[in-house]
Amino acid sequence: MATAVSSGPAQLTDRLLAPAWTPSRVWWVLFGISGAGTLVLAGAVAYTVATGIGVWGNNIPVAWAYAIINFVWWIGIGHAGTFISAFLLLFHQRWRSSINRVAEAMTLFALVNAGLFPLLHLGRPWFFYWLIPYPTRMGVWPQFKSALPWDAAAVATYFTVSLLFWYLGLVPDLAAARDRAPGRTRRRVYGVFALGWRGSGRQWHQYRVAYLILAGLAAPLVISVHSIVSLDFAISQLPGWHSTIFPPYFVVGAIYSGFAMVLLLLIPIRRAFQLEDIITERHLDNMAKLLLAMAWMLIYSYVVETFMAWYSGNVYERYTYLVERPFGPYAWIFWGMLTANVVVPQLFWWRRLRVSPPVLFAASLLILAGMWTERFIIIVTSLNRGFLPSSWHFYVPTWVDWSILFGSVAFFFFLFFLFLRFVPMVAISELKQQRHEASTAAAAVAAR
Repeated sequence: MATAVSSGPAQLTDRLLAPAWTPSRVWWVLFGISGAGTLVLAGAVAYTVATGIGVWGNNIPVAWAYAIINFVWWIGIGHAGTFISAFLLLFHQRWRSSINRVAEAMTLFALVNAGLFPLLHLGRPWFFYWLIPYPTRMGVWPQFKSALPWDAAAVATYFTVSLLFWYLGLVPDLAAARDRAPGRTRRRVYGVFALGWRGSGRQWHQYRVAYLILAGLAAPLVISVHSIVSLDFAISQLPGWHSTIFPPYFVVGAIYSGFAMVLLLLIPIRRAFQLEDIITERHLDNMAKLLLAMAWMLIYSYVVETFMAWYSGNVYERYTYLVERPFGPYAWIFWGMLTANVVVPQLFWWRRLRVSPPVLFAASLLILAGMWTERFIIIVTSLNRGFLPSSWHFYVPTWVDWSILFGSVAFFFFLFFLFLRFVPMVAISELKQQRHEASTAAAAVAAR
């Protein structure tokens, strides 16, 4: 890890590639911890598959529980990466270059985790192809009126486009790693993935055209994917789910939780690798402002959702929103969710707090927990008390549920530490171009 601010393009490249050549002792410790957590996930998944999902806390009527909660939560976290990369690129927001690589990697690893839970929830994951819209000659499966095939198609499309977008942006930096990597094996591996990049004018032209095309493809997916996920709930007649506001409500919540995860990752990276001159206070300030804006959109969604339940005159809707959630058996989770998602982001009205790494880190952690509990409230409190009191059943997660949840978090960080070890964590080529343009402009002004 470098200790000084680099003075030129070559020094900047060497500095940002250095973590890939010499991992620190802290990296090995954290990598080992996340690896151990990944083994816990593997064990819990193996136990679930061998025994059946009866080892979870699911019951009737709470047939959807941790698996779907975690699925929606991880899908939401994956949205901020594409938003930062695609939308900010299309809007020519140059500050994205310091953080987009981390955000894009976060998207991919979150989607990998998200895809695990619907497969496990099938009970027989070896029948995963039931979710694929293959030609249905027997007229039995798949059921195209079900939201599950919609989820499979949406998530697979989103992952494919996000992977291509992330990899294309990496190509120039992989070429730089190829040219500077110590050892012949590393140079060969990076050379294969660099796809013969030499930095010619023609290559740069084709690269920029392809990058913009993929950004244009990825931007609508930010809206469509979580809208489709929300239809898992909105198309039902269940009180608490049957709501037309769910698509925009879910999209806003997804971007909100994704921004929190980006900050949660960026702040330790900024400190550990001494990137204060690259991930500056301006980046922290902008991210905090976006969090605050998304928080108020989410607050608006909460208000409209509750108002429409009251205005509908439906006694079941009114009970779910006005009695069950705020005063029922899960009321403490409901009020904790509101504290984390509504009260905590109000700290960001003050710039001093928006640029404070400890405050941002703690707030991001609370927001992520709040967004997970929001999914818990939406799913469990709508299912555990249905139309008939005779079918009410309290839901309690088991140790297997908790193991899979925390194991998936460990698996996410396991993949992320591998990313830090082998892939440039910052878009080096974009950053150098911006610094060159800035220095050229400053020189032109000074020459006048």
